[in-house]
Amino acid sequence: MKRNMIRGLLAVILTTLVIAHPHSAASQMMRSCAGRSEVVEFLDKNFAEKLTAVGLINQNAILEVYAAKSGTWTLIITDVHGVSCFLLSGDSWETIPTLPGLDT
Repeated sequence: MKRNMIRGLLAVILTTLVIAHPHSAASQMMRSCAGRSEVVEFLDKNFAEKLTAVGLINQNAILEVYAAKSGTWTLIITDVHGVSCFLLSGDSWETIPTLPGLDT
């Protein structure tokens, strides 16, 4: 139950951020949604970003994080029809390894 509350809160926050902060990659692409393969190719070609993390939002969508060694990152959502939409992007991405036995 606590996990569902956190997911719901995260969905509200992400939606608010999407409205308040336009995505730079999306503005360069001139549209914010496209087929997943097009979005993945765009992120690789323009930013050298690769899939770094993925999570199930609900039965209809997944959240994907793409990041590059340079530190740029992009957050997209992909639906069951294969349509991906840009949510956010930024700099200074760092992958932090999980330590054995550490509950996060």
